[in-house]
Amino acid sequence: MAEDYKVIEELTTEEAQTDPLYVPEPVDGASEHIRSFPAAAEFEEKLGYPGERPANWQEVALNKMDELRGKFRSFRLFLDICVKCGACTDKCHYYMGTADPNNMPVGRQDLLRSVYRRYFTLPGKWFPSLVGARDLTEEVLDEWYTYYFQCSECRRCSVFCPYGIDTAEITMAAREILDSVGYGMKYTNEIIGKVFDIGNNLGLPKPALQSTLEDLEEEIEEDTGVPVRLPLDEPADILLVTPSADFFAEPHIDGLIGYAKVFHATGAKWTLSSYASEAANFAMFIGSYENMRRIALRIRKAAIDLGVKRIIIGECGHAWRAAYQFLNTLAGPCDFLDPKYPVPQHICEYTWDAIQAGKQKFDKSQNDHIKLTYHDSCNVARASRMGDYPGGQFDIPRNIIKAVCNNFYEMPEGTTREATLCCGGGGGLLTDDIMEIRKKGGSPRMKALKQARDEYGVNKMAAICAICKSQFTKIMPDHGFAVDDIMSVHQLVSNAIILPGSEQEKELMEEQTEERADAAE
Repeated sequence: MAEDYKVIEELTTEEAQTDPLYVPEPVDGASEHIRSFPAAAEFEEKLGYPGERPANWQEVALNKMDELRGKFRSFRLFLDICVKCGACTDKCHYYMGTADPNNMPVGRQDLLRSVYRRYFTLPGKWFPSLVGARDLTEEVLDEWYTYYFQCSECRRCSVFCPYGIDTAEITMAAREILDSVGYGMKYTNEIIGKVFDIGNNLGLPKPALQSTLEDLEEEIEEDTGVPVRLPLDEPADILLVTPSADFFAEPHIDGLIGYAKVFHATGAKWTLSSYASEAANFAMFIGSYENMRRIALRIRKAAIDLGVKRIIIGECGHAWRAAYQFLNTLAGPCDFLDPKYPVPQHICEYTWDAIQAGKQKFDKSQNDHIKLTYHDSCNVARASRMGDYPGGQFDIPRNIIKAVCNNFYEMPEGTTREATLCCGGGGGLLTDDIMEIRKKGGSPRMKALKQARDEYGVNKMAAICAICKSQFTKIMPDHGFAVDDIMSVHQLVSNAIILPGSEQEKELMEEQTEERADAAE
């Protein structure tokens, strides 16, 4: 089947090469060979799952499905109400990239729905062949593992479904059923275990965090002449919880520098926590609310221990969704925080509020070498909000960009905002063992980016998601872009912000003095 797909690729039309919304003809099994590494027993057991498949695995799996359909009304509703209207079939970027019909949202749903019908509906029990019902076999379990880890839970399909069916919830349920019989994914489950053991996805201990922050303080002072602190485990008014990628690699770390400069410019008393040094919550990807809660409670404990008044989340798409939608229910009530502020608040909300209040000065020309576009991250765009009005999650990041950049351009209509195309690496797929599906899933976004480049000369793309930024550094070079052509929004802020007393402020004042003198002559 993989060879069949290569033939399809070789025969693609000019439209398929350039149109980000191009829909290929289906090729059965085109991506069935792409499988992520299963989790070892130690990773499964750490999350409360069996280390190996139990002898009665079928009974365990069906009991878990029964539990989920009783616990979550949406899960049962989504399985019952699909009428196969076809509205979602061409909306998944993994289908666009692979042509595999099992990556059509309705096709992926039916992998689980067919088993649900067999065991939990009367027609399926008595007339299975008439209603597309099938037995739960080892082959079906393997099929679930393959295709439910070719879904980034981006929820784009739900935007177009007339019934609002959310394939992401079915994916999450399928993954939880797989974990219940010891068939989890190595990447997601190993990462969750690191958070339990150390406090972040990367397994960075406190000394490593402290060293990184001290190095950044030196770098900022060398660049600006201003001592800007990045405090760790200090009593403060604000707890910043950011993805651990921000401590580790570019462009993430440049965004962290931007946060620090913003807090310095506003005079905020803020801190990071070594105990809760991770905003991401990969337990959401596997549908485990119990493990989500364990991670969320770390944030609550850090906030109480440090005596903060507000919690601010850094640039990470699904971390913002996990915090925005679930923090109060998983780790609340957060009544120990100051009610004057949103619980939680996004760093973009904080920065935009400061800009509107005139608490920051910018030299936009520092970003004039950039022609920029913006990638709406899925979990921000379709599962959250910013500000106090619908659509704030689209406007606020763009408002910040326009406040610090002179050259901003949108990607093609139908590929941004609520219809945004996924980066291809979300939902727990950001692992090199499935790089093929990541590249195929990200290809529609890359086509949209190339259209912006061809039309406007765009040479950089900004995002507010750690996973998106990590994914794009891997796939952008395949499309004629450099690794550093993906940027953090707060990296742009960092470039343009003028800190009081900084070398940049002195240079700007000298330039303005010279300009006034020239004008007077």
